[in-house]
Amino acid sequence: HFYQLIQLIMTAAGEMRQYQVVGRKAATDENPNPEAYRMVIFAPNPVAAKSKFWYFMRQFRKMKKTTGEILDCVELVEKNARTVKNYGIWLRYDSRSGTHNMYREYRDLKLTGAVSQLYNEMAGRHRCRPRSIQIIRTATIGAGELKRTNGAQFAQRNVRFPLPHRTDSAKRGAKALSDRTFTTVRPTTYLG
Repeated sequence: HFYQLIQLIMTAAGEMRQYQVVGRKAATDENPNPEAYRMVIFAPNPVAAKSKFWYFMRQFRKMKKTTGEILDCVELVEKNARTVKNYGIWLRYDSRSGTHNMYREYRDLKLTGAVSQLYNEMAGRHRCRPRSIQIIRTATIGAGELKRTNGAQFAQRNVRFPLPHRTDSAKRGAKALSDRTFTTVRPTTYLG
């Protein structure tokens, strides 16, 4: 049942969110104040975040949902979401042939946006399901520390985005080339 629940919950539709989940083993007479564990988890909603928390706690400690309790689950929001940053993400994922470690780099305004890009790219390039991706570590990376050429080409000071081919149809409410709908001449899109 639990595996089917994870399958239903862990879809990466839309943007992922970052949650901090704190949980512990339920208090007993022998141990009235058990040790609490804190985990930062990427999930689409708090229900999926709590479910992932118990998934990892079962792997690392002798603890599961029936013998434990969640003390806190809050969404972490990025403070500076107005500047583009470079993010490095270390992950492991299960493919059809085995388990693999991987490092990827993304440019985004927020860490959650970079993680959403990661899930989409892993689905496209590796046919990887969201439930089989485990994010190990994330970091904000300076322009000089980038390893991948795709992100490094945009992380320069003098980067430009030329628009060599344009048409007048981009203006709202304007016809493509003139006041007539059809014309006998091809459009000139090169504006120098």
